[in-house]
Amino acid sequence: MDIDEKTRKEFIRFQRNEITESLVYTRLASIEKDSSNRDVLLKIAADEVAHAHVFKRYTNENPSPNKWKIAKFYWLARLLGLTFAIKLMESGEANAHVNYNQYATFPELARLGREEEEHEKKLIELINEERLEYMGSVVLGLNDALVEFTGALAGFTLALSDSKLIALTGSITGIAAALSMASSEYLSTKSEAEIDKHPVKAAIYTGIAYVITVVALVTPFILLSNVFAALGIMLFIALLIIGIFNYYYSVARSESFKKRFTEMAILSFGVATISFLIGYALKVFTGIGA
Repeated sequence: MDIDEKTRKEFIRFQRNEITESLVYTRLASIEKDSSNRDVLLKIAADEVAHAHVFKRYTNENPSPNKWKIAKFYWLARLLGLTFAIKLMESGEANAHVNYNQYATFPELARLGREEEEHEKKLIELINEERLEYMGSVVLGLNDALVEFTGALAGFTLALSDSKLIALTGSITGIAAALSMASSEYLSTKSEAEIDKHPVKAAIYTGIAYVITVVALVTPFILLSNVFAALGIMLFIALLIIGIFNYYYSVARSESFKKRFTEMAILSFGVATISFLIGYALKVFTGIGA
Protein backbone atom coordinates (compact mmCIF):
# COMPACT_ATOMS: atom_id res chain seq x y z
CA MET A 1 0.00 0.00 0.00
CA ASP A 2 1.31 3.42 -0.96
CA ILE A 3 1.65 5.94 1.87
CA ASP A 4 2.49 9.62 1.93
CA GLU A 5 5.92 10.85 3.04
CA LYS A 6 4.74 12.06 6.46
CA THR A 7 3.15 8.69 7.28
CA ARG A 8 6.22 6.90 5.98
CA LYS A 9 8.49 8.83 8.36
CA GLU A 10 6.19 8.00 11.26
CA PHE A 11 6.20 4.32 10.33
CA ILE A 12 10.01 4.33 10.14
CA ARG A 13 10.08 5.81 13.65
CA PHE A 14 7.69 3.10 14.89
CA GLN A 15 9.76 0.44 13.13
CA ARG A 16 13.01 1.67 14.69
CA ASN A 17 11.40 1.64 18.14
CA GLU A 18 10.14 -1.93 17.69
CA ILE A 19 13.58 -3.11 16.49
CA THR A 20 15.28 -1.35 19.43
CA GLU A 21 12.94 -2.86 21.99
CA SER A 22 13.34 -6.34 20.52
CA LEU A 23 17.11 -6.02 21.00
CA VAL A 24 16.64 -4.67 24.54
CA TYR A 25 14.52 -7.68 25.51
CA THR A 26 16.92 -10.08 23.79
CA ARG A 27 19.91 -8.62 25.63
CA LEU A 28 18.07 -8.70 28.95
CA ALA A 29 17.18 -12.35 28.30
CA SER A 30 20.87 -13.13 27.78
CA ILE A 31 21.72 -12.00 31.32
CA GLU A 32 18.61 -13.38 33.03
CA LYS A 33 19.28 -16.51 35.12
CA ASP A 34 15.65 -17.46 35.75
CA SER A 35 14.50 -19.65 32.84
CA SER A 36 10.83 -18.62 33.07
CA ASN A 37 11.75 -14.92 33.05
CA ARG A 38 14.08 -15.54 30.11
CA ASP A 39 11.29 -17.23 28.15
CA VAL A 40 8.98 -14.26 28.79
CA LEU A 41 11.62 -11.81 27.58
CA LEU A 42 12.32 -13.80 24.43
CA LYS A 43 8.59 -14.03 23.70
CA ILE A 44 8.24 -10.24 23.95
CA ALA A 45 11.36 -9.79 21.78
CA ALA A 46 9.83 -12.04 19.13
CA ASP A 47 6.60 -10.01 19.21
CA GLU A 48 8.56 -6.79 18.73
CA VAL A 49 10.38 -8.26 15.71
CA ALA A 50 7.02 -9.28 14.22
CA HIS A 51 5.74 -5.72 14.76
CA ALA A 52 8.81 -4.30 13.02
CA HIS A 53 8.19 -6.56 10.01
CA VAL A 54 4.66 -5.18 9.70
CA PHE A 55 6.02 -1.65 9.35
CA LYS A 56 8.70 -2.80 6.91
CA ARG A 57 5.98 -3.78 4.44
CA TYR A 58 5.05 -0.11 4.26
CA THR A 59 8.47 1.54 4.63
CA ASN A 60 10.68 -0.94 2.76
CA GLU A 61 13.46 0.27 5.06
CA ASN A 62 15.81 -1.30 7.63
CA PRO A 63 16.38 1.48 10.17
CA SER A 64 19.20 1.01 12.63
CA PRO A 65 18.29 0.52 16.30
CA ASN A 66 18.85 3.11 19.00
CA LYS A 67 22.08 1.82 20.57
CA TRP A 68 21.94 4.37 23.40
CA LYS A 69 18.51 3.11 24.44
CA ILE A 70 19.70 -0.49 24.37
CA ALA A 71 22.70 0.31 26.59
CA LYS A 72 20.60 2.49 28.90
CA PHE A 73 18.02 -0.18 29.73
CA TYR A 74 20.62 -2.93 29.90
CA TRP A 75 22.52 -1.11 32.65
CA LEU A 76 19.33 -0.04 34.40
CA ALA A 77 18.38 -3.71 34.60
CA ARG A 78 21.83 -4.56 35.93
CA LEU A 79 21.77 -1.85 38.59
CA LEU A 80 18.10 -1.50 39.56
CA GLY A 81 16.52 -4.74 38.47
CA LEU A 82 14.81 -6.29 35.49
CA THR A 83 11.26 -5.22 36.37
CA PHE A 84 12.20 -1.57 36.92
CA ALA A 85 14.04 -1.32 33.59
CA ILE A 86 11.26 -2.97 31.59
CA LYS A 87 8.42 -1.01 33.18
CA LEU A 88 10.31 2.26 32.74
CA MET A 89 10.82 1.46 29.08
CA GLU A 90 7.18 0.53 28.63
CA SER A 91 5.99 3.66 30.43
CA GLY A 92 8.09 5.73 28.07
CA GLU A 93 6.31 4.09 25.17
CA ALA A 94 2.88 4.13 26.85
CA ASN A 95 1.44 6.12 23.99
CA ALA A 96 2.50 3.57 21.34
CA HIS A 97 -0.97 2.04 21.10
CA VAL A 98 -2.46 5.54 20.84
CA ASN A 99 -0.09 6.34 17.97
CA TYR A 100 -0.94 3.11 16.21
CA ASN A 101 -4.67 3.65 16.68
CA GLN A 102 -4.36 6.94 14.81
CA TYR A 103 -3.83 4.83 11.71
CA ALA A 104 -7.03 2.82 12.03
CA THR A 105 -7.27 2.63 8.25
CA PHE A 106 -4.40 0.14 8.42
CA PRO A 107 -5.97 -3.01 9.96
CA GLU A 108 -2.62 -4.47 10.97
CA LEU A 109 -1.71 -1.38 13.00
CA ALA A 110 -4.97 -1.61 14.93
CA ARG A 111 -3.93 -5.13 15.93
CA LEU A 112 -0.46 -3.91 16.95
CA GLY A 113 -2.07 -1.22 19.09
CA ARG A 114 -4.08 -3.81 21.00
CA GLU A 115 -1.00 -5.96 21.54
CA GLU A 116 1.08 -3.01 22.75
CA GLU A 117 -1.65 -2.09 25.23
CA GLU A 118 -2.59 -5.51 26.56
CA HIS A 119 -0.45 -8.47 25.54
CA GLU A 120 2.99 -7.21 26.59
CA LYS A 121 1.75 -5.87 29.93
CA LYS A 122 0.38 -9.32 30.74
CA LEU A 123 3.67 -10.92 29.81
CA ILE A 124 5.66 -8.44 31.91
CA GLU A 125 3.49 -9.21 34.92
CA LEU A 126 4.66 -12.84 34.68
CA ILE A 127 8.23 -11.79 35.50
CA ASN A 128 9.22 -12.86 38.98
CA GLU A 129 12.09 -10.97 40.58
CA GLU A 130 13.44 -11.60 44.07
CA ARG A 131 14.16 -7.97 44.92
CA LEU A 132 10.48 -7.11 44.36
CA GLU A 133 9.36 -10.00 46.56
CA TYR A 134 11.27 -8.34 49.39
CA MET A 135 10.17 -4.81 48.52
CA GLY A 136 7.91 -4.80 51.56
CA SER A 137 10.94 -5.38 53.79
CA VAL A 138 12.82 -2.52 52.14
CA VAL A 139 9.78 -0.25 52.53
CA LEU A 140 9.62 -1.15 56.21
CA GLY A 141 13.29 -0.33 56.79
CA LEU A 142 13.31 2.89 54.78
CA ASN A 143 10.00 4.21 56.03
CA ASP A 144 10.74 3.52 59.69
CA ALA A 145 14.26 4.97 59.41
CA LEU A 146 13.06 8.12 57.68
CA VAL A 147 10.13 8.77 60.01
CA GLU A 148 11.85 7.77 63.25
CA PHE A 149 15.36 8.98 62.54
CA THR A 150 14.58 12.39 61.06
CA GLY A 151 12.53 12.96 64.19
CA ALA A 152 15.30 11.74 66.47
CA LEU A 153 17.99 13.89 64.84
CA ALA A 154 15.72 16.94 64.83
CA GLY A 155 15.10 16.44 68.54
CA PHE A 156 18.80 15.90 69.27
CA THR A 157 19.68 19.09 67.38
CA LEU A 158 18.14 21.37 69.99
CA ALA A 159 18.51 19.09 72.97
CA LEU A 160 22.27 18.55 72.50
CA SER A 161 23.43 21.52 70.34
CA ASP A 162 26.70 19.81 69.41
CA SER A 163 27.05 18.31 65.93
CA LYS A 164 29.56 15.61 66.87
CA LEU A 165 27.54 14.57 69.90
CA ILE A 166 24.39 14.50 67.78
CA ALA A 167 26.18 12.33 65.20
CA LEU A 168 27.44 9.95 67.88
CA THR A 169 24.10 9.70 69.67
CA GLY A 170 22.26 9.38 66.37
CA SER A 171 24.58 6.63 65.09
CA ILE A 172 24.18 4.56 68.25
CA THR A 173 20.42 5.05 68.19
CA GLY A 174 20.23 4.27 64.46
CA ILE A 175 22.30 1.08 64.57
CA ALA A 176 20.34 -0.20 67.56
CA ALA A 177 17.07 0.60 65.78
CA ALA A 178 18.28 -1.12 62.59
CA LEU A 179 19.08 -4.31 64.50
CA SER A 180 15.73 -4.10 66.26
CA MET A 181 13.83 -3.63 62.99
CA ALA A 182 15.72 -6.48 61.32
CA SER A 183 14.94 -8.78 64.23
CA SER A 184 11.27 -7.80 64.17
CA GLU A 185 11.06 -8.42 60.41
CA TYR A 186 12.70 -11.82 60.86
CA LEU A 187 10.18 -12.87 63.49
CA SER A 188 7.27 -11.38 61.56
CA THR A 189 8.18 -13.12 58.30
CA LYS A 190 8.85 -16.40 60.07
CA SER A 191 5.43 -16.35 61.75
CA GLU A 192 3.61 -15.75 58.45
CA ALA A 193 4.04 -19.15 56.88
CA GLU A 194 1.87 -18.33 53.86
CA ILE A 195 4.29 -15.64 52.65
CA ASP A 196 6.91 -16.99 50.24
CA LYS A 197 9.83 -15.05 51.73
CA HIS A 198 12.92 -16.24 53.57
CA PRO A 199 12.98 -14.72 57.10
CA VAL A 200 16.75 -14.12 57.08
CA LYS A 201 16.68 -12.41 53.67
CA ALA A 202 13.73 -10.27 54.74
CA ALA A 203 15.62 -9.22 57.88
CA ILE A 204 18.75 -8.39 55.85
CA TYR A 205 16.81 -6.25 53.35
CA THR A 206 15.14 -4.36 56.21
CA GLY A 207 18.37 -3.87 58.17
CA ILE A 208 20.42 -2.73 55.18
CA ALA A 209 17.74 -0.23 54.10
CA TYR A 210 17.66 1.17 57.64
CA VAL A 211 21.45 1.40 58.01
CA ILE A 212 21.94 3.11 54.62
CA THR A 213 19.34 5.70 55.59
CA VAL A 214 20.96 6.26 59.00
CA VAL A 215 24.40 6.79 57.44
CA ALA A 216 23.02 9.26 54.89
CA LEU A 217 21.15 11.28 57.53
CA VAL A 218 23.97 11.34 60.12
CA THR A 219 26.69 12.40 57.65
CA PRO A 220 25.84 16.16 57.67
CA PHE A 221 26.33 16.26 61.44
CA ILE A 222 29.74 14.61 61.07
CA LEU A 223 30.91 17.05 58.39
CA LEU A 224 29.42 20.31 59.70
CA SER A 225 29.81 22.03 63.05
CA ASN A 226 26.74 24.26 62.59
CA VAL A 227 23.91 22.07 63.87
CA PHE A 228 21.15 24.01 62.11
CA ALA A 229 22.93 23.84 58.76
CA ALA A 230 23.44 20.11 59.31
CA LEU A 231 19.75 19.75 60.21
CA GLY A 232 18.71 21.54 57.02
CA ILE A 233 20.95 19.35 54.85
CA MET A 234 19.75 16.25 56.69
CA LEU A 235 16.12 17.11 55.92
CA PHE A 236 17.03 17.73 52.27
CA ILE A 237 18.74 14.32 52.09
CA ALA A 238 15.67 12.73 53.67
CA LEU A 239 13.47 14.35 51.02
CA LEU A 240 15.87 13.17 48.30
CA ILE A 241 15.79 9.59 49.60
CA ILE A 242 11.99 9.68 49.73
CA GLY A 243 11.87 10.96 46.15
CA ILE A 244 14.36 8.46 44.71
CA PHE A 245 12.90 5.45 46.49
CA ASN A 246 9.31 6.29 45.70
CA TYR A 247 10.16 6.88 42.05
CA TYR A 248 11.73 3.42 41.92
CA TYR A 249 8.81 1.88 43.79
CA SER A 250 6.15 3.62 41.69
CA VAL A 251 7.75 2.40 38.44
CA ALA A 252 8.44 -1.16 39.64
CA ARG A 253 5.01 -1.56 41.22
CA SER A 254 3.04 0.60 38.77
CA GLU A 255 1.71 2.76 41.59
CA SER A 256 1.20 6.50 41.99
CA PHE A 257 4.48 8.32 42.72
CA LYS A 258 2.77 11.53 43.89
CA LYS A 259 0.59 9.79 46.48
CA ARG A 260 3.37 7.70 48.03
CA PHE A 261 5.89 10.56 47.99
CA THR A 262 3.45 12.98 49.64
CA GLU A 263 2.46 10.50 52.36
CA MET A 264 6.03 9.62 53.30
CA ALA A 265 7.25 13.24 53.16
CA ILE A 266 4.41 14.46 55.40
CA LEU A 267 5.03 11.67 57.92
CA SER A 268 8.81 12.19 58.04
CA PHE A 269 8.75 15.98 58.22
CA GLY A 270 5.76 16.02 60.56
CA VAL A 271 7.53 13.77 63.07
CA ALA A 272 10.75 15.80 62.64
CA THR A 273 8.91 19.05 63.43
CA ILE A 274 7.23 17.60 66.52
CA SER A 275 10.52 16.11 67.74
CA PHE A 276 12.32 19.41 67.15
CA LEU A 277 9.73 21.20 69.32
CA ILE A 278 9.97 18.52 72.00
CA GLY A 279 13.75 18.91 72.03
CA TYR A 280 13.38 22.65 72.38
CA ALA A 281 10.84 22.27 75.21
CA LEU A 282 13.07 19.83 77.10
CA LYS A 283 16.04 22.14 76.74
CA VAL A 284 14.06 25.08 78.10
CA PHE A 285 12.47 23.24 81.02
CA THR A 286 15.47 21.18 82.08
CA GLY A 287 18.14 23.78 81.37
CA ILE A 288 20.41 21.02 80.04
CA GLY A 289 22.66 22.27 77.23
CA ALA A 290 21.52 25.85 77.72
